[in-house]
Amino acid sequence: MPDPLVLLPGMMCDARIFGPQITDLSRDHAVTIAPITQGERIEEIASGLLDVLPAKFALAGLSMGGIVAMELLRRAPERITRIALMDTNPLAETPQSAAAYEPMIIGARAGRLDEVLRGFMKPEFLAPGPQRPTVLNQLFEMGRDLGPEVLIRQVRALQRRRDQQPTLRRCKVPTLVLCGAHDTLTPLKRHAFMAELIPYARLDVIEDAGHLPTLEAPEAVTAALRAWLKQPFVLQ
Repeated sequence: MPDPLVLLPGMMCDARIFGPQITDLSRDHAVTIAPITQGERIEEIASGLLDVLPAKFALAGLSMGGIVAMELLRRAPERITRIALMDTNPLAETPQSAAAYEPMIIGARAGRLDEVLRGFMKPEFLAPGPQRPTVLNQLFEMGRDLGPEVLIRQVRALQRRRDQQPTLRRCKVPTLVLCGAHDTLTPLKRHAFMAELIPYARLDVIEDAGHLPTLEAPEAVTAALRAWLKQPFVLQ
């Protein structure tokens, strides 16, 4: 039996962001969706997850889930057997970019959650095409269900996150770095940079997707994850 697979959703997302992958991969893997909704620091979120996750597991994170995944790798590298980082960012916020999050918190507290959600996930962050409105509406539905308090906690955690470049340089497990070609929120050049930091990492570009490839191009993402899950432990 392969190691259990833990999936970490993106900001204001739940298991639905991985719906197609869960359907496919759960046929032959024990798949867990771990929420990243508790805690106002990335370190706090990661610490809470390590208390409940399996002793060893494969780990895949999308967007903010990838940021939490890197913190899990930093804290407990001996427990993670392989890692997939999808449409994410290893860098810390600058003081200026951290301050730019404040209007989101103000809007959420003022009862304008829908407006905030539409402001942080813009149509141009996704691939063009007829699926774009459907994917956006799925994201907004998840965000509304999670609610404003979760958004505020997650924004605070993102504002305070650390630079994970040293963590990636020390990574010694099979690694997939995946990015939608049309992702302008966390662009391809950043993922190429991440892949260069990690020994033997594989960079996979999903051509017909942007920031949410698990829903935009689900079959391509699932195939990439399956190839990663079969990658040998002994890297040459």
